[in-house]
Amino acid sequence: MAETLQELGGYIAGKLGASVTGVTVAFGDLTILAEASDIVSVLTFLRDDAECAFVCFIDICGVDYPEREKRFDVVYHLLAPYKNRRIRVKVQADEDTPVPSVIEVFPSANWYEREAFDLYGMLFSGHPDLRRILTDYGFAGHPLRKDFPLTGYVEVRYDDEVKRVVYEPVKLTQEFRAFDYLSPWEGTDYVIPGDEKAKS
Repeated sequence: MAETLQELGGYIAGKLGASVTGVTVAFGDLTILAEASDIVSVLTFLRDDAECAFVCFIDICGVDYPEREKRFDVVYHLLAPYKNRRIRVKVQADEDTPVPSVIEVFPSANWYEREAFDLYGMLFSGHPDLRRILTDYGFAGHPLRKDFPLTGYVEVRYDDEVKRVVYEPVKLTQEFRAFDYLSPWEGTDYVIPGDEKAKS
């Protein structure tokens, strides 16, 4: 199976040339690394080429690496049902440079691109309606970024006096704790059978 996927990756890289920057096969999955500016032509080739036939668009997801200059990986998953194969296509993007929208190739990418914009702040040029889809329109920030605070910025509650939902700054009822596991309340001081192996 791995050899077949490696051959397919080589075939795709040979056909697309400079648009493909890398091919890897890991855990039974083929991953293509592509240039963000060429994503429309790459996905069009994967859909239309008879050897590939990735006609089913599964989803778009994102990965955040805040320490990188191009902090986002925009990840596309496709399926070739007639050949029983899957492929992952990755492109890198920063916070300011939009990735071309792939709606013209796969119309079902519409809401996935909106979700990636909402949760990560990834931008897609040419999208007909790029606005939030899961959070409120007044929501501050993008909650799946690694630098977004776990508590968020505001909390929501229904106020019975004004008969509507109100937003308030987050109030922690208990001081935030960083657990160091040195206190007997935070960890055990006895040895669980088998733990002695970890020290040797």
